[in-house]
Formats: sequence, structure tokens, C-alpha cells
Amino acid sequence: MAEVNEELTARMRDLGLTQEELAEALNTVIEQITGRFGTVSVRTIHNFTSGRTRWPQARQRLALEAIFGCAATELGFVPHARATSDHPIPAHAQHHEEEPVLRREFLAATSAAVLSPLASGAPATASGSGRLGQSDVNRLSAQFALIIASDNRTGGTHRVEQAALGWAQHALHLQRTRPASQRVRGQLYGLAAGFMGSALWAAIDGGRLGPARQHLHEAVSLAGLSGDSSMQFRIWGHAGALYRNLGQCTSALAADEAAKRTRVARDPLYASLVHARTAVHHADLHDRQAALRCLGLAESALSRADGDALRPSWLLFYDSAEFHLLALTATTSLGLWDQAEAHAHHTLAKLRPDLKRNRALTQAYLAHAQLGQHEPGLAVATAHRIPAQARHGRTAHLLNNFGHRLHALAPNDPATRAWFEKELL
Repeated sequence: MAEVNEELTARMRDLGLTQEELAEALNTVIEQITGRFGTVSVRTIHNFTSGRTRWPQARQRLALEAIFGCAATELGFVPHARATSDHPIPAHAQHHEEEPVLRREFLAATSAAVLSPLASGAPATASGSGRLGQSDVNRLSAQFALIIASDNRTGGTHRVEQAALGWAQHALHLQRTRPASQRVRGQLYGLAAGFMGSALWAAIDGGRLGPARQHLHEAVSLAGLSGDSSMQFRIWGHAGALYRNLGQCTSALAADEAAKRTRVARDPLYASLVHARTAVHHADLHDRQAALRCLGLAESALSRADGDALRPSWLLFYDSAEFHLLALTATTSLGLWDQAEAHAHHTLAKLRPDLKRNRALTQAYLAHAQLGQHEPGLAVATAHRIPAQARHGRTAHLLNNFGHRLHALAPNDPATRAWFEKELL
């Protein structure tokens, strides 16, 4: 009897992908290389998750790796016997002889094209005249999951921002040119808002605040048209982040209040998230009592949240690790360095492996906390562990501030000299 592939099932759950959405995503990725939309079906995905298919076809494996950002063996798949002889191939290279070429092609394509509506058959879909249906919604939902996964891995790059904008425009083009039921139109407006919200977040994360202002205006409008209170909650959360980066702390708190008024905020998980964000904004105003009270409310609500409840894919980032990251942000603003360090270690211990941007961000905050406790050597060692490719956006800003604080607090320490020598290379 086949063993259920629990690892793939868990990864799908982390990204909020249904079997139908994963099939659509795989077919989209495969199309980048072959020029033809793939033939993966819901039955194919069922065979993957049930364990009936232990080692998918080469293109399917590479498409899975592109979507989930890890090797097929890390998704619970087991190579055929001929790939596990007396001289086993390393896990990251367990593929047939034809795969190196395929792998290079997939990496080249998925690094840019997989997120682009122009490269994923969007124009062909848009040029049709048939009635829009659930399959169109599912295809866009799969692309939305890919945008979120890419942002989780790389952070707020300009490429993610532009890809999200392209998909938002594609969803709106479908609205204008194709007949659809009111239910499908609402879903498409919700997806357009979701893509615009991802563009907004990527711009904020990358420090591109001018474009972020424009994205916010459009995202709020689209979320309102969708009638989707979950998406409205998401957009108000991003609005709070934008106002915080603009130094408008009272406006950030107003955005928090708007999020609390949405219908979904009655769900303890949503309530926990907005309380944690509110704590950060109170901390920015140096209101220690209010910040710590909100962190307590957030932690209490999180403990009551139903982990098995069905929620949208964009919300799946919020868990205990993310709560501690927000608590880390708040306690850093308050200068509570010992508490900040404790939250940082909790985050690093619980953070999902695919959330690479958040791991780098947490390490940067941890370096600040260690420096605040007069441990410059330990702080520099922590900061040096952040990969070069992760040093952009908010992480780069934190590291720049770290260098200034290090020079001010420990100008003659050997660790300070080591930091600046390496940074200037």
C-alpha cells in the first residue's frame, strides 16, 4: 500500500494551494519550456499526495521545484532504484541524465517568466470571447500563490512588484472583455486586489515608497469592489506598513483600526495579526504600555485560533514565528533588547524554511538586540551570517543602521573593525 506524501501535502498547505491550483501552477511553469500548456490534472496531484506516484516525470519534478523552491526529494518524492545505487547521487542532484539541461532551462525561465502574465498564456486567455468561469479564477489563484511564494523567498524585488502589477492588469482586462457571473466577477476583483496588494507590499519591502502610494490607492479601490473582507483586511495591513515607513505613525494606527472593523477580524488569527501590528505602531510612538498590551492581546488571540480552519493563501505566513517577528520589531523600537533577543530566537526556531526574507530580517534585528546588550562581537557574527542576496530592502536598511550603531557604541572594538573591513570589500 502506498504511503501518503505528507511532505508535499504540508508544503501545499503552507502556500494555500488546492490540488486544482497546484495543477494549474505546474502546467503554467511547464509551458515556459515546452511552449505548450502542461497536462497535469487534479488526478495527477492526487497521485502525488497519495503516494501512488513516488517519482514524477522530469519536467513535473523540475516544475515542482520551481514552485516550492526546494529539491523534489524534499517534497517527499523517492527516486527510482536506478538512481540510488552503491554510489548514491546527492539529494540536490537526484535526476536522470537529461535533467541538467532541463534544470538550466527551467531556472532561466522561472527566474523571470513564470511570474509574468505575458509568459504564461495570459494574452491568449484574455483574447478569448467565452464566458469566464471557475477555471479562469483557479488559474489566476495559482499565479497569486506563485507571487506570494516568490516574495517569501526573495523579498520585495522590483521583479515581483512588476509581475504582480501585470497580473492585476490581466485580471481587470478579463473583467472588461469577457462575460461572467457576479460571483466570478467578485472573485476576479478580489484577485486583482490581491495582486495589487502584493505589488504594494513588494514596493514597501524594497523601499520604493513613491510607487507604493499609487499601488495603495488602487488596491483599496479593488478590495472594496470585491466585497472580500479578508482582502480588505490584507490591504489595510499593507497600508499600515506604508504609513509606518513614511513616518506617519498615527495614520498607521488608523489603518489598524480599519482592519479591525472588517468582518474577518472576528477570527482570532486575524485579530492576533492586527493586534501585533498595532503593537509595532504603538512602539514607534514610544508608547511602551500600549505596545506591550497589544502584544499580550495578540498572543492570547493566537492561542485561540483554529489552525485547521480554511483561510486564504496570503494569510498562511502568519503563525507563531511571525508573531514573534512582529514582537521583535516592537521591542526593538522600544529598546527592550533582552526581550527582542528572546523573540528573535523564537522566530528563528519556528520559521518556515521557505521564508528566507524573514529569516534574514530576523537575523538583522537579532544583531541589533545583541549590540544593545553590549555584545559587539556576537552581533557582528550574527550580521555576517546574512547572505549577500538577502541584503536589500528592509534588511539592507537595518544593516546600514547596525553599522552606524556599531561605530557609535563600540568604535574601538575589533569586531567593529572586522565589520567595516568586510563590508567595504
